[in-house]
Amino acid sequence: MEITYTCLPFSALTLEQLYTIMALRQAVFVVEQHCPYLDADGNDAVAHHLLGTDAQGRLATYTRLLPVGASYPQYASIGRVVTAAFARGQGLGRPLMQQSVRALEALYGPVPIKIGAQAHLRGYYGSLGFQPVGEIYLEDGIPHVGMVYTKSEKG
Repeated sequence: MEITYTCLPFSALTLEQLYTIMALRQAVFVVEQHCPYLDADGNDAVAHHLLGTDAQGRLATYTRLLPVGASYPQYASIGRVVTAAFARGQGLGRPLMQQSVRALEALYGPVPIKIGAQAHLRGYYGSLGFQPVGEIYLEDGIPHVGMVYTKSEKG
C-alpha cells in the first residue's frame, strides 16, 4: 500500500481532515482498546498532524507531533500513533514513525524526542532507535514506558 504523508499545523487542517483524525483516534483508542479518556486534551492546537493517506485518499496512518514542552519539558513528542483497521498488517508502522521523526526534525531541528510507548511495544520502538527511560507506569489502565530518541552523530 502506497502512503502519501502530509504534515500540517492544526490551523491548516480542514474540517473534514480534523473530523477524520478524531474519528480514527476514537475508533482505535477508545472503542477498540476499551480506554475511555479525554482525547481532546488541548494539545491538538499546538501540534503538527502527520496524516498518511492511501491512493483513495483515506486516512490510513496518523501521528500527532508536539513541540518541546507540550508533553515533556525537554523533549518534542510523537503521540496518538495509529493505523486504521483497513491498513493494518501492511508494514506501515515503521515508515510512519520514521516519517514522524523526520517531520519533527524538519520542524524543530535535532531535538530529543520522547514518547509514552505501550510497554509491549518497547522492542518495536527500540528497533527504531528509541531507548527506554524510567519505570513502567499505567496510563489509562495500560502499561506504558517512557522512551527517548536522540539523533545519532551518524544521522
